[in-house]
Amino acid sequence: MSERVFLDAASGLPLHPAAREALLSALDDGWADPARLYSSARRARLLLDGARTAVADVLGARPDEVSFTPNGSTAAHVAVRGSLAARARVGRHVAHSAIEHSCVLLAISEGGSPDATSVPVDRLGRVSPEEMGAALRTDTALACLIAASHEVGTVQPVAEVADRCAASGVPLLVDASQVLGRAPVPAGWSLLTGSARKWGGPSVGVLAVRTGVRFRSPWAEDEHELGRSPGSVDLPSVLAAAVALQAATSSAAAEDARLRALVDRIRSTVAATIPDVEVVGDPADRLPHLVTFSCLYVDGEQLVRTLDERGFEVSSGSSCTSSALTPSHVLVAMGVLTHGNVRVSLSRDTRAGDVDRFLAVLPEVVAGLRAEAGVTGL
Repeated sequence: MSERVFLDAASGLPLHPAAREALLSALDDGWADPARLYSSARRARLLLDGARTAVADVLGARPDEVSFTPNGSTAAHVAVRGSLAARARVGRHVAHSAIEHSCVLLAISEGGSPDATSVPVDRLGRVSPEEMGAALRTDTALACLIAASHEVGTVQPVAEVADRCAASGVPLLVDASQVLGRAPVPAGWSLLTGSARKWGGPSVGVLAVRTGVRFRSPWAEDEHELGRSPGSVDLPSVLAAAVALQAATSSAAAEDARLRALVDRIRSTVAATIPDVEVVGDPADRLPHLVTFSCLYVDGEQLVRTLDERGFEVSSGSSCTSSALTPSHVLVAMGVLTHGNVRVSLSRDTRAGDVDRFLAVLPEVVAGLRAEAGVTGL
């Protein structure tokens, strides 16, 4: 197959054309240090302020609540550790859903929290607001809830959980990486993080902290990024990230309808054409571009490699191989099949013909791998 099909948008996208144009322009106009006073620096400062305002508008935040970090993982680490540092007198307990992104879980475990409560999810991958509320204690310093699962696409009840956190006086950190540029930003967050690579920007992280929320940077504070992230930002990349977010947000409604229909086709066709397959996640209350399914009697990584050989680039949440025996913590938390897992996530460049070709090839690939493993007659 000469033409390759990229079906892993959840991991990151190529630069949006508008972002590429902004990046190249900013290399000429935004090279100076925005903290200085001379003319080129003032021009750079105007660009930075404009980027911050543009991102804040999408988030429903004030510009002075928004900071930029080198990437999304850094934003998550800073958010967790900065919250724990600022609320140390309250306690060190953290309540989080069982399906948080690994970078959030790592920040919790390595950020000085000796006590964390992992709140379970149901088989669709959704946390219960009541159970999240019950996990909050008098010594809870922070609650964490991903806006929508990065592996199965299920949208979380952020607003309901936020109400319970507010009633208990606990700040809520929301990882909105998969939502920004695709769906409305959920209400009620105290801290919010995002990754520009998910919406067609370069490697830039976004950290938003609501006014009045206690926060102390875990780094040595300086004058950059409102004291939350040290060092000068990569201004051309920040500007490109802001432009990409604006562009993705402006087309989000149209893309939602288009991609949701394609994902519905994948969900129904996979279930109808492949025996012993489980399509996971909420079929309706989900991200528009993402679907995950698991095929019994198939190794997930081998399935990804074979599809790659056929020209289709997908991802897998399954790591059941001799070198990595731990399956996806998200799938385990949901209690669904973890072997033979494939995550397909569509982008602005995905067309109906791409999906048709993928669905035509997939049953043959799965059957071939099962035959190699000695599984026939399904």
